[in-house]
Amino acid sequence: MHRMTYPLSASLALCLSAPAAVAQNGIVEALQSGETQLHLRTRFEDVDQDGVEGASAFTQKTRLTYASGRYEGFSLLLEMDDTTAITDVDYNDGTGINPGTAVIADPEGTEINQSYLAYQAGATQVKYGRQRILLDNQRFVGGVGWRQNEQTYDGFSVSSKAVDQFELFYAYVHNVNRIFGESVAGGDDKHQSHLLNGKYTGLNAGTLVAYAYLLDNETAPGLASDTLGLRWQGTFNETFSYNLEYATQSEAGDNPTDYSASYLMAEGLAKVEGFSLKLGYEVLGSDDGAAAFATPLATLHAFQGWTDKFLATPATGVEDMYFSVRRPVGPVNLTLVYHDLSANEGDADYGSELGLVAGTKVGPVGLTLKYADYSADEFATDTRKLWLMAAATF
Repeated sequence: MHRMTYPLSASLALCLSAPAAVAQNGIVEALQSGETQLHLRTRFEDVDQDGVEGASAFTQKTRLTYASGRYEGFSLLLEMDDTTAITDVDYNDGTGINPGTAVIADPEGTEINQSYLAYQAGATQVKYGRQRILLDNQRFVGGVGWRQNEQTYDGFSVSSKAVDQFELFYAYVHNVNRIFGESVAGGDDKHQSHLLNGKYTGLNAGTLVAYAYLLDNETAPGLASDTLGLRWQGTFNETFSYNLEYATQSEAGDNPTDYSASYLMAEGLAKVEGFSLKLGYEVLGSDDGAAAFATPLATLHAFQGWTDKFLATPATGVEDMYFSVRRPVGPVNLTLVYHDLSANEGDADYGSELGLVAGTKVGPVGLTLKYADYSADEFATDTRKLWLMAAATF
């Protein structure tokens, strides 16, 4: 009997080790089949603002992204970002240096922008780790991709299209990595927040979106809020479409201010003889001037003007009447945008802003010229900003 022990043991060990070897080979193959991407963005920004010393910044953003292949539904993604000032940092980059100069919120630094493990099962994907979250038009939850350092989220998310004509997204967020990076105290906001967004696409007339954003910001309790809303993206024909949105918001968590405020947006979009036209009206309401509707996780640069005068909603709220005209001229896309901004509570006329952007591509390089001019009336100060930018992805 002793003679049979060793061959039997060896056979058993071989049987047990074979699946492990196959799994190991599968994981190695998934890692080796991954894809790497390099993104470069060089930008010059100049700010002329009444009341503070003007400033300019010349910065380079470098992003390296690795996305693995899949093994048994699992994959991973790792993304590193670096922002480097090409010239001296003589501007206020938002980290507390150079006070008295205009703010250009692109501090130097290197950090992990995304790092997550994903699992895909059919039309459902689960992610755990640091990740990008962009919901709808990013008015409530976005990545602030305009700045050189992106805003990302640490947590757990589920996105699913398992039900026909219905899309569902849920995320639990325990930390928000803000655009200022790890080098400052305000670079991270600790959260116990829930993001829920559902979209139904089965209607001929348009798409219906319902959402609930329950933000418990432990680092900045004054930004804790519960927001419930509906968004309708309607289409009449190939020429005309429109968007309607309504939301309510109230304090949450340890927010010391009791308030209730509403959000309203209506805009029409038309394409006429090569022109793309948009006319819109947006209201971030106020609760009797004590507090106003806020969107602290939004990509705020895209709304209420490019000079960023309304990153924090004034307590009297904001009403924004805006229009834009876009037309390609040869290889260049030109866009003109105008905002007229006023208070929701009271009759203050905040000011107006005119913006112009021109963009084109030369081979793999995208080139952008952008200018914005805010004329203050009863809010903030006159501000002019200019950007020159080149970006490429390889």
